[in-house]
Amino acid sequence: MHFRMDWRSITFDWNRARAFLVTAEEGSLSAAARALGMAQPTLGRQVSALEAELGVALFERGGRGLELTPTGLDLVEHVRAMGDAATRISLAASGQSQEIAGRVCITASEIYSAFLLPAVVAELRHGAPGLEIEINATNAVTDLRRREADIAIRNTAPEDPALTAKRIADDSGWFYAAEAYLARRGTPTGLDDLAGHDFVAMDSAEQMIGTFAGFDIPLAREMLTLRCDNHLVHWELARQGVAIGIAPEFLGQATPGMVRLLPGHGPIRYPVWLVAHREVKSSRRIRLVWEVIERHLRTRLRGAAAD
Repeated sequence: MHFRMDWRSITFDWNRARAFLVTAEEGSLSAAARALGMAQPTLGRQVSALEAELGVALFERGGRGLELTPTGLDLVEHVRAMGDAATRISLAASGQSQEIAGRVCITASEIYSAFLLPAVVAELRHGAPGLEIEINATNAVTDLRRREADIAIRNTAPEDPALTAKRIADDSGWFYAAEAYLARRGTPTGLDDLAGHDFVAMDSAEQMIGTFAGFDIPLAREMLTLRCDNHLVHWELARQGVAIGIAPEFLGQATPGMVRLLPGHGPIRYPVWLVAHREVKSSRRIRLVWEVIERHLRTRLRGAAAD
């Protein structure tokens, strides 16, 4: 028995559905208009016309941009299936492969940006050369709601319900010192041996003393006469033998000439989260970058813990 579609039941314009899908995936009318090569007002009228045709609100329009409504979240997957079918038709007709392209901004700490993300970018450049990758290396928390970045690597879980997050691994921090420093100053073998050594502080001396007191590690004000907020400079000071520093285990293990101190007292453990705005994570390119970052971080961080 041959199934025949009731074409009269389709009460909306498929071109308007495409406008809705691209807007949902790109995260804004302006970005969607650029992706489709049309004027933003024209695109906005198409989305509004689709909402009128269906009798529903697809986006919440606020001062911070567009967010999918619950109805929009339900419908976007159905429209995406339509888009995938249209793509398959185009590919079959043209014999061309689909390309994932567009800008993706990743924000991470200076250490992660410098020592973990380059391998991620190298894989993405090889597998999806149409992507434009931007890295925002900062230890500050970037506002994903304001589209300051698409994906964030963080050590705390977000509290904003508009964000989606996944805890992908745990990282470990240790004290490290250069062999040259230890040859000059001696190697501390216990907590009592820390007195008289120099440390690079990341926060104020008082903050660092309070933080490590929570781990039963005694630090005194006279041990923290050197301070640097930039984590790359912090690590380089330790690597050059100026003072004892703190670093993730994966970095300390991979740096020649650095010795992990006090193996019986530690490590300092902290979670690693991947975070994105729930709206932009519906984009194919965001999902691809997310998956590559997740795989690399799981492998690298768990590998360090195993060693």
